[in-house]
Amino acid sequence: MHALVTGGGGFLGRYIVEMLVARGDRVRSLGRGAYPELVTLGVDVVRGDIRDPSAVAAACRNIDCVFHAAALPGISMNRRLFDQVNRFGTLAVLAGCREAGVSRLVFTSSPSVVFSGEDQCGVSELVQPDLAWLKTNRAYYSLTKARAEQAVLAANSWILRTCALRPHLIWGPRDTHLVPRLIARARSGRLRRVGDGSNLVDIIYVENAAEAHLLAADSLLPAGEAASPAGKAYFLSQGEPVNCWQWIGEILALVGLPPAKKSMSFQTASRLGTICESVYRLLGLRSEPPMTRFLAAQLAKSHWFDISAARRDLGYQPRVTTAEGMQRLGEWLGKVESRGTSAKNQG
Repeated sequence: MHALVTGGGGFLGRYIVEMLVARGDRVRSLGRGAYPELVTLGVDVVRGDIRDPSAVAAACRNIDCVFHAAALPGISMNRRLFDQVNRFGTLAVLAGCREAGVSRLVFTSSPSVVFSGEDQCGVSELVQPDLAWLKTNRAYYSLTKARAEQAVLAANSWILRTCALRPHLIWGPRDTHLVPRLIARARSGRLRRVGDGSNLVDIIYVENAAEAHLLAADSLLPAGEAASPAGKAYFLSQGEPVNCWQWIGEILALVGLPPAKKSMSFQTASRLGTICESVYRLLGLRSEPPMTRFLAAQLAKSHWFDISAARRDLGYQPRVTTAEGMQRLGEWLGKVESRGTSAKNQG
């Protein structure tokens, strides 16, 4: 097929691109950067902003399937920017697909769209997004992703078949968000364990998440067929939850750092989050606060999900085990640390 990957130069997007190329598909990538490593692979790299409907529409031309992985992550207070990128950017992708006659769309969503601040253990896709809670707690990333997901699933038809995937805590080599931030916080002494440290969370190795996207695209059968994922959302993970803070400690150990030594209760973190949100709102700050109510709940509560639907409808199996993924992550971090030390010595 001829595939378009939005955010093809990003963490997950690049793995999707590489897997598509490896199996012989023609690939176009839409992103704001030049990404010479994708050009080397033979990818048609188109520079453009997901917020620009004309750029998105042009990128969708002559495309069979769109993988919409571009998004703005994080916990910043800039609701307008989250809306522009995550919500209206997705609406632009839908419009571009309709205009160009694209037949399939796989949307990268997030399990956080159904988070409501309480423990979630073995939750299935029957749980619906709690937009009121997300809005009240200023979880703008999750709120805008939830609205985007709703738009994608509502757009499903026999002309444009759509589905949404919810990979949870994507990690692995080339990560530019989760792992580097954890390490940076630990090194600066700002990492605090929130809660009693017993909460279980789902994680997913990046190659497993990317493979699931290809499986979803291949499974998007004509609307009405029982096995088709069209119009549905799916949780994705390694299939076995991990203790959140033990796993964080294992990541830190890969670079020789000790686990988080200081801690605070969920109640304290939640109160701190309320204060930070109020101060940032009062001062008109749009950057990321050190704590929010949403982040406090995410760090202290259990959230893991039932992936039986993805196994059944997509044929999804996490081929890379958590142990193997951690080994690969460690090898990559070792190279990154070595390059950093070398550059520092040369400087």
